[in-house]
Amino acid sequence: QVQLVESGGGLVQAGGSLRLSCAASGRTFTSRAMAWFRQAPGKEREFVAAVRRGTSVLYYADSVKGRFTISRDNTWNTLYLQMDSLELDDTGVYYCAADPGIILSNMRNARGYTYWGQGTQVTVSS
Repeated sequence: QVQLVESGGGLVQAGGSLRLSCAASGRTFTSRAMAWFRQAPGKEREFVAAVRRGTSVLYYADSVKGRFTISRDNTWNTLYLQMDSLELDDTGVYYCAADPGIILSNMRNARGYTYWGQGTQVTVSS
């Protein structure tokens, strides 16, 4: 079991920045990948960014590429999402996810992840 707790959300003006954190506990050494997803009201949960153990490759949704940066500490106990140049469409609940056996082709699919945090609200205002 892996427990995930997100923090760092809040209200920010368009063009501003926020840094989200995800604290992982439990069997974190089993996590093959960790990711950020988000969900806006009335919309499906969508992929934002992911990082995979054993590789330096980072995965981003096209909508956030160049504005968001995913990173993690060396122990894989904390995952971060630095969000810059925030836009109104970035508003939503941001979720941290982890999975011990996700395959590469499922990295961007919410159904591929077993463990989820409770989410943190990000609201971007004009």
